[in-house]
Amino acid sequence: MWQPSLRYPDASIEILDPSFAPYRIFSAAVERLASGTRWGEGPVWFGDGRYLLWSDIPNNRILRWEEETGAVSVFRKPSEFANGNTRDRQGRLITCEHGGRRVTRTEYDGSVTILMDNYQGKRLNSPNDVVVKSDNSIWFTDPPFGLLGNYEGRRKEQELPQNVYRIDGTSGKATTVVTDIRGPNGLAFSPDETKLYLVESRATPNRLILSYDVADGKRLT
Repeated sequence: MWQPSLRYPDASIEILDPSFAPYRIFSAAVERLASGTRWGEGPVWFGDGRYLLWSDIPNNRILRWEEETGAVSVFRKPSEFANGNTRDRQGRLITCEHGGRRVTRTEYDGSVTILMDNYQGKRLNSPNDVVVKSDNSIWFTDPPFGLLGNYEGRRKEQELPQNVYRIDGTSGKATTVVTDIRGPNGLAFSPDETKLYLVESRATPNRLILSYDVADGKRLT
C-alpha cells in the first residue's frame, strides 16, 4: 500500500537552481511518485480511477501510477513516442504522438481513434502538447522536434510550418490558430478561457510565454 511521505519536504526532491527557492512551499506535500523514466512528459490525472498517466518519450511508452498501491506499470508500449496527454470532456485520453505524427483519442474500450494526422493533405510534424476547452475543442502545438532524430520520434522531412491547431469539438474540423511560430510547446487556457498561454520554446534570444485573447471561443487575437 502506497503511503505519502512522512517528511516534508521529501528528501528526494532537490532544488538545483537557487532562483526556484522562493517558489517552493516547504509545508506542501511534494514527493517523488516514480523514477526510472528517461524523459517524463504529459502527466494527466484520472480522478475517477485514482491513477496517473504520463509519457516516457524516448522509451516509447506511457506509464501508469496507482494511488491505492503506489505501483507503476506500463499503460501502453509502443506509444508512438507519445508526448502531451489530457482528457476530453467525456473523460477520454487525448494524446499527442511524435512517432505517429498525429493526435489520438483512447476510447472507453481501449481502442485508439485518430483525430488528426494531416492538414490540407500534408502530414503533421510531431504534435507536442494538448489542451481541451470546455466546448470540447482540442488545441495542440505542432513543432518538428520528433522529426529531428530517432530519440523522441522518427527522422522525417518536415511538411508543414510550426503551427497551433484547433479541432472543433462538434464537427472535427481542424483550423490553424497560430501560424509559423518557433517551437510551439506547452499551452494552457486561463481559468475563464478568455486567454491562451503558449510557450515559444525556440524564440531568440530567450524563450517566451505568449498570451493571446480568445475571440468567440475559437480564434486568437
